[in-house]
Amino acid sequence: MKLFILLLSLLFTLFTFTGCGQEANINARQVHYDRDMCARCAMVVSDRHNTAQVINPQTNKVYMFDDIGCVILWFNEEHIGWASRAVIWITDLDTGEWIDARKALYDTENITPMAYGFSAHKSKDMIKKGQEIINYKEVVRRVKKIGR
Repeated sequence: MKLFILLLSLLFTLFTFTGCGQEANINARQVHYDRDMCARCAMVVSDRHNTAQVINPQTNKVYMFDDIGCVILWFNEEHIGWASRAVIWITDLDTGEWIDARKALYDTENITPMAYGFSAHKSKDMIKKGQEIINYKEVVRRVKKIGR
């Protein structure tokens, strides 16, 4: 009986410390448009050109958002301690391809679901000439200034 308990506790310890061999899945996940809801404002995610998602790399939990502005405000309002480590995906305005929100370039004159107006692009070439181009840090600064 003691041997059985010892083996059982050894197996439990092995699974606990190895995490069952699971690796973090930080890839963009499928969105169920018109069914998934924004984690901040609870609006149904339906705009395929401005959708964002945040992945907690520790738990693999995914949070969907209808606008990059909601992502930024959600981090602040909910006091997300892992925000700096979060994986943030956003759809490219023109192609719908998932791109890294922190590496994306943004133009500032769009109609977006929550009216923040920032849409993501993979490269400068995709942004219309004459439009202002900003990076993720500037989007964060402006969204915090706008609030809502």
